[in-house]
Amino acid sequence: MVPVPEIPPEVVPVPRDRRGRMVLARGEATGHAHVVGGPGLTLTAERDNPESMFIDVPSHGRVTHEEHGPISLPAGRYRVVRQREYVPGSYRPVAD
Repeated sequence: MVPVPEIPPEVVPVPRDRRGRMVLARGEATGHAHVVGGPGLTLTAERDNPESMFIDVPSHGRVTHEEHGPISLPAGRYRVVRQREYVPGSYRPVAD
């Protein structure tokens, strides 16, 4: 997550998964997911680029994942940044 001063006005809510969770990223190899939650927290994305997500955290939130402890999110606005890894000649998103 990268703090941002404002969230773009043209974003739309990211649909929750069938379990009602707000999923930031799904593991390609394990099927695990990075999930965000908290009171009043919203997850949105650019309409034309659903991979470009933003989180608005009014009071506090956290990111959870099956393979590590929770990560606390203080109040603020954030842009979701996926980790990438270098492969010769390019970068690719990190797979779970």
